[in-house]
Amino acid sequence: MNIQSVGITDIQIPVQIREKNGGLQNSVASVSLQASMPGAYRESCIFTFTSILNRYIHDLSVTNFSDLLAEVKDSLRAASAKVEMSFPYFIEKEAPVSKTKSLMEYECCFTGEVGSESSFILSVKVPVTTLCPCSKEISEAGAHNQRAEVTLNVKFKRFIWAEDLIRLIEESASCELWALLKRPDEKFVTEQAYKNPMFVEDVVRKVALSALENSNITWFSASVESFESIHKHSAYAYVDSDEIR
Repeated sequence: MNIQSVGITDIQIPVQIREKNGGLQNSVASVSLQASMPGAYRESCIFTFTSILNRYIHDLSVTNFSDLLAEVKDSLRAASAKVEMSFPYFIEKEAPVSKTKSLMEYECCFTGEVGSESSFILSVKVPVTTLCPCSKEISEAGAHNQRAEVTLNVKFKRFIWAEDLIRLIEESASCELWALLKRPDEKFVTEQAYKNPMFVEDVVRKVALSALENSNITWFSASVESFESIHKHSAYAYVDSDEIR
C-alpha cells in the first residue's frame, strides 16, 4: 500500500537567522519535514529524516533549504520533499515619541518544497492596530480599536528580507505596534489610529496593493484577523494574488 506522505513534525532546534543589517540572530525554530512515501522503501524514514536534519542543524538557512530537501528526496527515493521552519524573529524598534528602544517579536516561517514543482515561501505574521471606521462615524467621541494580526506569504524572484515584508504590513494598518510605550507614545498611537480608521478589508487591500507594486514578488497571499474589542467574534479578510491579477 502506498502512503501519501510521511515525516516528522515540530522538532525544536537552535538556528541562526541572517538579519538585513548583516548580523546574525539566534532563535529557536520548530522544523517539520515530510516526503512522499515510496511503497518499496523499507528502511526507517524517521532515522533518515533526523540524520539528515542533524547534518544541517548548525547551518540551516534559506540558501541551503534546497540542498537539504534534495538529500531527503534522494535518500528516500521519494517523488517530493517539503520542509517548514517557523521561528520568532525580533526587531529593535524605537517608540514614536520618547524613542525608547524595545524588541518587537514577529512570527516568521520558511517553507520549501522540491519535486515535480519546486518552490520557496517566506511568511511573516505581524501584529498591528486597527480602528473601526463605523464606530468613529456614529460616535460623538472615540471609536473602538483592536489588535489585529496580518499574515503575508510570498514567493519571489530574488531574495527578500523579512524586515521589508514586516514594514510593508505595518504601513498598511491604522497604526503599528511597539513592545514598550511611555505615556506620550500611547497618546501618539491612540491618535494615529483614530486619524486612520481601517476595517480588516481595508488593511488586506492595502497590503495586497503594496505587494503587487513589488516586482520581485511573484505570488502572495495575505490575511488579516482582527480580535474585536466589542464583539465575541473576530473579523477576517483574505486575498490571493492568483485571484486578483
